[in-house]
Amino acid sequence: MERIGLIAGNRKFPLLFCEGARKKDCHIVVVAIKGETSAKINKLADKVYWLRLSEFKRMFDIFKAEGIKNVVMAGQISPHRLFSREVVNNKDIQQILSSIKNKKTDTIFGAIADKLKDAGLELLDSTIFVKDSLAQKGTLTKSEPGSSVWEDVKFGLELAKAIGALDIGQTVAVKDKAIVAVEALEGTDNLISRAGKIVRGGITVVKVSKPKQDMRFDIPVIGLNTIKRLVKAGAKCLAIEADKTLFIDRELSVKLADKKGIAIVAL
Repeated sequence: MERIGLIAGNRKFPLLFCEGARKKDCHIVVVAIKGETSAKINKLADKVYWLRLSEFKRMFDIFKAEGIKNVVMAGQISPHRLFSREVVNNKDIQQILSSIKNKKTDTIFGAIADKLKDAGLELLDSTIFVKDSLAQKGTLTKSEPGSSVWEDVKFGLELAKAIGALDIGQTVAVKDKAIVAVEALEGTDNLISRAGKIVRGGITVVKVSKPKQDMRFDIPVIGLNTIKRLVKAGAKCLAIEADKTLFIDRELSVKLADKKGIAIVAL
């Protein structure tokens, strides 16, 4: 039985990963983050260690003691915690942050990956056990985008790829070829809410991977919460990147999107 270490962030991705890993008869040892990771992880993993964010250095000793060689990172840490007292006052975390050139997502995760490598741990593709949850190319809903919406999809796709290349974010909201909102630290769900308030409906949201996406971390993820935000914002369409976007709760999400007349397309 292969032993896999999981650094689990928030939402459902870590849970989905555990379910997929168990199907492959893997023994899963989880480092869960207090205040982030769902308690449901306790029922899905073989062993769970709950740490505060400030205790992150303990995970190296945990994985070593458990005989773990391969590690996966799944789920996010709430971005605002980057500026929390817990992080600002922690010498170990500040040592890492001060050693990197900026605090872009890829830079931070890249530094963590280097730390894992130094500890003899290999960081794996985060989708290794959840490939069947990656969106496949095509229109995923009964609703098809109209011609004007397709124009916004094409317009938004170019913009999203551009901000992704700069590691600013991975998502944009557009309407009638106007840039309504660009994702930054707040995340996709908050971007959608903000865009909905700005134009009061009719937006098209485009979410893509980065041009040089590292599949070990920060892959695009959508799910039922995303669709609920789109409904509240009065969105017309969600466009995602095929084969690189994790679509969680797909059946429920598509059902809700169809009910509300929102098209979902994977490009």
